[in-house]
Amino acid sequence: MEMPLIETIACGTGVLLFISAVVSAADLKPISLPRPKTEGGKPLMEALKERCSTKEFGSRAISKEMLSDLLWAAFGMNRPDSDRRTAPSAMNSQEIGIYVLMAEGTYLYDAKVHRLVPVLAEDLRILTAGPQDYAKKAPVHLVYVADYTKMNERMNLKKPLFAACDTGVICQNVNLYCASVGLGAVVRGTMDIPVLQEKLKLRSDQEIMLNQVVGYPQE
Repeated sequence: MEMPLIETIACGTGVLLFISAVVSAADLKPISLPRPKTEGGKPLMEALKERCSTKEFGSRAISKEMLSDLLWAAFGMNRPDSDRRTAPSAMNSQEIGIYVLMAEGTYLYDAKVHRLVPVLAEDLRILTAGPQDYAKKAPVHLVYVADYTKMNERMNLKKPLFAACDTGVICQNVNLYCASVGLGAVVRGTMDIPVLQEKLKLRSDQEIMLNQVVGYPQE
């Protein structure tokens, strides 16, 4: 009878592998993002005209400054005195969390302090890319997760509907920002949701809605 991994890692080299994984996770530090630029960029009508879904990405990395602006545009605090965001949400629930998947690890965007909180020292982009090779090349994958505990009980069975609408608004914010600065982006439903749920340690009252991959278009 096979023993569960958790009971056998003390044997042989298993303990070394376990310790290595723990150290790797501990080395993943929070990332304080630069103050976002809230001026400049293309006029709204030009950004709308140039908005499109990109399915060919280059290898060029996204700077920390640009990542900061991207996340603030997506769902950052634009009225910090009242904790209001750049995107609306049903009854101001602010129930959508943005997980940022990159080569160095996985983070959760904390809009209140504008930083990335470590989640897992593992590149999970393969789980959102799936069989679509173009997505594997994008340096940043955003995974949108609804937390239904943040939504008013009066919403009842409409919580998934409202969460889907709120996710869509955030996606469009990202699209318009990308169009404004020359980045490419595409909203996707393809991903390994069961494994992502497990890797991100999501609760049963949290639901993965969509993902959106971002990077420079292939030249």
